[in-house]
Amino acid sequence: MKQNLALFDLDNTLLAGDSDYNWSVFLISEGLLDGAQHKARNEQFYEDYKNGCLDIYAFLKFQLQPLSQHPKAFLDELHKKYMTNVIRPMMTQKAQDLVNQHKANGDLCMIITATNSFVTKPIATAYGIEHLIGTDPEMVDGQYTGGVSGTPSFQQGKVTRLNEWLAARGQSLADFEKSYFYSDSHNDLPLMKLVTNPVAVDADPKLTAYAQGQGWPIISLRN
Repeated sequence: MKQNLALFDLDNTLLAGDSDYNWSVFLISEGLLDGAQHKARNEQFYEDYKNGCLDIYAFLKFQLQPLSQHPKAFLDELHKKYMTNVIRPMMTQKAQDLVNQHKANGDLCMIITATNSFVTKPIATAYGIEHLIGTDPEMVDGQYTGGVSGTPSFQQGKVTRLNEWLAARGQSLADFEKSYFYSDSHNDLPLMKLVTNPVAVDADPKLTAYAQGQGWPIISLRN
């Protein structure tokens, strides 16, 4: 019998909040970013994302630049505090139960998110999910440069990155009996339209309307 594929968006899907937006808020609270300067731009990028008009490269230049200002070891320690203080409270039992159900069924599980992999890899690990596609920050000689490596996994970029990942394994979406994708955002419609079982999770108004029109399941993972 063919294996199933279970894909999960992260922010506002598995998490009851946004790890990308809150990383900037956390850095401000730690005194590592200037609040007055950074907060307004962070808010604007978040609104652009929700409205479907985010300039992903402008956002990544903004979001990844702070990584280039600190050694990797310092950032890793900082992330542990971020996990404890910010991310753990966003991880719901319903989300963990859904992941565990797919794992128990023997499904190939992956988080696929536009948020950078520095922020998201420890979160995927905390959920017990081995595979992650996130936007990859560029590294040179063990130091983040503030740039991007490869295609950002945003909108159509999620399709591109997933197809590349599967091809490297000698697979394609067609090789799976069922393919699930759980997401809250209309930005993920390019990939949701390709899987056999798209599921809208605590969805934004645009995705909710589209999912209702298509007869897709609409669920909540919030406690």
